[in-house]
Amino acid sequence: MNPLRHFIAIGAINGFLAVAFGAFAAHALKDLLSSGLLEAFRTGVHYQAIHAIALLVVGLLGDRSTTSKLLRWSGWAFATGILLFSGSLYILALTDIRWLGAITPFGGTAFLLGWALLAWFAMRRRP
Repeated sequence: MNPLRHFIAIGAINGFLAVAFGAFAAHALKDLLSSGLLEAFRTGVHYQAIHAIALLVVGLLGDRSTTSKLLRWSGWAFATGILLFSGSLYILALTDIRWLGAITPFGGTAFLLGWALLAWFAMRRRP
């Protein structure tokens, strides 16, 4: 059994939420938010969708390498990035609390770490 299978579920849930939040932005928020805040919300949706797919990849790769700490850390970095990056942008857009923008770079750093760990996993993997 793949112990990284939970990343498939986390990725699927985040993919679902990204579509739902994108539709929410397009239909419910377009007339309520300034163009800048709406763009911040859409940026959160975009990065959440990309990293939902990354989480699916991590989960699927777990079928072949069930013991890889690099792969596990990569998945958790992507999940943390979604929470911090996209989450802070959603809350900032909906509340206009500007200091929340200070959290966003931590999420971006988590995304970068996730990609770096995934690359490291790929380079170290033996056929």
